Amino acid sequence: MTAIDQNAIETLFTGARTHNVWQDKSVGEEKLRELYELMHFGPTSMNCQPLRVLFLKSQAAKERLKPALMPANQEKTMKAPVVAVLGYDTEFYEHLPRMFSHNKDAKSLFEGKTDFINSTAFRNSSIQGGYFILAARSVGLDSGPMSGFNNAAVDEEFWPDGKVKSNFLCNLGYGDTASLFPRQDRFAFDEVCDVL
Repeated sequence: MTAIDQNAIETLFTGARTHNVWQDKSVGEEKLRELYELMHFGPTSMNCQPLRVLFLKSQAAKERLKPALMPANQEKTMKAPVVAVLGYDTEFYEHLPRMFSHNKDAKSLFEGKTDFINSTAFRNSSIQGGYFILAARSVGLDSGPMSGFNNAAVDEEFWPDGKVKSNFLCNLGYGDTASLFPRQDRFAFDEVCDVL
């Protein structure tokens, strides 16, 4: 492995921003597939890959989401070219014989252990959510990840069988840089890190 160059660092981290205002420019399905193909290589524990994504592109699909959004999040979400609903599959362990094939007992480690299932699924889908944002940036998309919605309402509307639970939302598209807020402060290394 080699270090990435400064341009890549800026694209993924230092130059990237969270967007709330979007250009009137559509995002094609091929771009979403490109995003996913990058994201799915990120590591998860036991390769469990619990993330499930709904890409809401049509206005009708976004309208189904709207009642679950906090009022402050409605306009920017309705105007985003794509709204990704990121959730986690609480039956991810059923796929471990395929995804973690070298350990034939992997599935049995989770069966009947609801707390372990939920904590593993939530943690790893959150990790995958981070990869999702970086993958979006890698393929030239801007993102606006957010909470600020009623998870139960989203789950009932989009995943009514109860197997998948929502984690967070991420608006995708091409951001309007003129509408960005000033970048906020970040903690310095010595404020939040210790080397033991």
